[in-house]
Amino acid sequence: MKYEMKIVLPFYKIVYAAFFTVMLSIVRGVAYTNEIGIALEPPMAILAASFCADTYTQEITSKRSEIQRLCPMKKRMHCIYRRIVIQGIFLLTVSVIGYGLFFLFQKPITFGIGQGIEENEIFQFFLYFAAMVVTLGFWGLLSNLLSCIFRNMWVGIGGCLMLLLVTISVLGDRYLGKWNLFSYTFRDVENSGDYSWICGKIVCICIGVIMAAMLPKIIDKRGS
Repeated sequence: MKYEMKIVLPFYKIVYAAFFTVMLSIVRGVAYTNEIGIALEPPMAILAASFCADTYTQEITSKRSEIQRLCPMKKRMHCIYRRIVIQGIFLLTVSVIGYGLFFLFQKPITFGIGQGIEENEIFQFFLYFAAMVVTLGFWGLLSNLLSCIFRNMWVGIGGCLMLLLVTISVLGDRYLGKWNLFSYTFRDVENSGDYSWICGKIVCICIGVIMAAMLPKIIDKRGS
């Protein structure tokens, strides 16, 4: 596990992820606490795509894939999935810290007045946490899959960026609605009882399962 962490979490990645999150929490203005998730989800998706794009392509560029091909496919896939999980946990930790930094730098106002404000804030955070687990997992897997197909991490990042720009646009929101990959970002923040945005996260999970199932075949054909 320590070996995998050294490979997928080099110092420069940790630094730029931390710098990115701190700057975002300073520059991206929010007025209310229920806007923090909106401010964080798309940028963190971009960070996940750029972070995970070289999960396996670095093995190809360094010629280590020739050695890996000597190992059983099951062992190779366990290695790749561990790396994705390690990066996902790190990015999720960064996302949680980023959520707290918005309170530190922006001091947003709690939306709504009434009893149970603290409980509502905690519940709102857990919804954000759940949404980010799905978002980071989806974009990390997609970036890695595209990179493996085309054997180029920049294609993986570019493909994710194009899809992200489409889904995060006004047209994406209009035509995809609650099924949008960024349904959490486009949710009705004034209606705390509206959970239709979960449909979009279910789409992400289903596509993510398909991508995870496709990855062994892609690695077998394109992974050397």
